[in-house]
Amino acid sequence: MKLGVLTVPLYSKSLEEALEYLSGLGVQCVELGAGGYPGSGHMDVPKIISDDGEVARIKGLLEKNNMTISAISCHGNMVHPNKEIAKSYDDQLRNAVLAAERLGVDTVVSFSGCPGDCEDSKLPNWVTCSWPEDYAEILDWQWNKVLIPYWKEMAAYCQEHHIAKIALELHPGFCVYNTASMLRLREAVGDIMGANFDPSHLIWQGMNPVEAIKKLKGAIHHFHAKDTRVDPANVAVNGVLDTGHYSDLLGRSWTFRTVGYGTDAKAWKDMISTLRATGYDGAISIEHEDAMMSVTEGLEKAIAFLKDILMYDEACDMWWA
Repeated sequence: MKLGVLTVPLYSKSLEEALEYLSGLGVQCVELGAGGYPGSGHMDVPKIISDDGEVARIKGLLEKNNMTISAISCHGNMVHPNKEIAKSYDDQLRNAVLAAERLGVDTVVSFSGCPGDCEDSKLPNWVTCSWPEDYAEILDWQWNKVLIPYWKEMAAYCQEHHIAKIALELHPGFCVYNTASMLRLREAVGDIMGANFDPSHLIWQGMNPVEAIKKLKGAIHHFHAKDTRVDPANVAVNGVLDTGHYSDLLGRSWTFRTVGYGTDAKAWKDMISTLRATGYDGAISIEHEDAMMSVTEGLEKAIAFLKDILMYDEACDMWWA
């Protein structure tokens, strides 16, 4: 495994400064934003696509700091019912794919997206229950008329440009948000589709990340290290479907936290061990979204926490077996 960081919180630094900072902390790889919600603060995407010198510059910075790129991220809603919004996100994702190809990166990270409920919709419609029957009809239309056709086309585009893995975050608000929906899209489109497994999004839904990792064996393409603190008292009153603002730290049912501040070290050791047992030995990419800590404190605490938990070497021969 490799210890990594999604560099979005470090956009106040240049890419060179960010790489030097992270390398000094023992980070081995980075995940770079190339558009969509993460933005592209460390990548001039058009320049990377067109300029060999820019590609060489970035590769040189990585080599200088003994780092690699684990993935290129471009999260968005490419199937948004507003056609202009959808096209913007789609264009950004396609350019992110081209940039990844130029940099020799075979993994792109994104969201599945969420359509509306019909061709005339203006806003996305995330369906969370199967009754009344209207919702089942919406789901059928979203998946069979929009989502699956889109990702089949995008998968073909990615394969043309040497992308081996499309890693989708399982995130509420989008059609792929849990284990079953991830496997459904993978079965419909192909093995190029997989999860960018972020336990923080599962914990607040009441899922067990270890069991989800087992179920997704072979289908995890990338991993985000982010934690969630669930407040049992607030959940007891309002449940886990919380639409309150993230800044309401005491009133929300759950909040994103730096790793180790939502679930304990034992839980993270179990996740890392299960990842290895199911064959995943890729990047563990820290995503800092902790409102109680500065960027540097949150990242540095996460890095220190994970250093003692990750397994870096290959497993030994079982001489005792």
